[in-house]
Amino acid sequence: MSKTIFITGAGTGLGKGTAIGLAKKGHRVIAAVEIMAQITSLREEAEAAGADLEVIKLDITNKRDQQLIADYDYDIFVANAAIGEGGPIAEIPVERVREIYETNVFSTLENAQIAAKKFVDKKQGKIIFLSSIAGVVAMPYLAAYASTKHAIEAIAKAMKAELEEFNVQVATINPGPYETGFNDRMFEEKWKWYDPEKNFTPEKSISSMEQMLDSQFDPDDMINKMVEVIEADHHAFRTAHPQDAEDQMKQEEQQNWDARI
Repeated sequence: MSKTIFITGAGTGLGKGTAIGLAKKGHRVIAAVEIMAQITSLREEAEAAGADLEVIKLDITNKRDQQLIADYDYDIFVANAAIGEGGPIAEIPVERVREIYETNVFSTLENAQIAAKKFVDKKQGKIIFLSSIAGVVAMPYLAAYASTKHAIEAIAKAMKAELEEFNVQVATINPGPYETGFNDRMFEEKWKWYDPEKNFTPEKSISSMEQMLDSQFDPDDMINKMVEVIEADHHAFRTAHPQDAEDQMKQEEQQNWDARI
């Protein structure tokens, strides 16, 4: 059965591929992109793929843009838009962390609240938060980003429990490291402030973590999984993919109980 799906952060990466993939399955997709320049490129890419997309400009941190979430009618809301930055959490300028929280947590929550109100009024609907393997696994030099996804995990769990009486579903999708360019950009951002001559964290320590960029997965695999989950009537509360990511998340939680200092 065809559904109407509103997805934020559809201008790049997994969001773009998922929006196109859902449209190709026959769903009506409202694909929200951050900046005007992304509208034409997404429309052209969707047309080339044989997908009929409704593309709109929506910066999730902009209060006027957020009104569009209230204006449209849809069955599923996918809170996908996010930003990130790497670097040692003991040294990263806190204003940079605050900016990540503004997008990934506060604005994402504002968006989800708008969708929740619409769904409660209709007594049906589904909200999906794009979390991450980092929502559970707090890797060194990724804590600024990971902590926002930890927050999303808590928000999603609580919202799920709170909205069940209104017949509103809430879930998360937790991708592992996929080669969309997002992870690469996260690590690049630190060079705007990190100076190996001034900061105490050794550059070689950070570089060892960046080796993960050499073993990222094919994003098409994750896009297919996201399409499968988003359109489904019923599925797990948390979908971690690939299996390696799920295994790592489960191991991390156990290791935290076993850890000693």
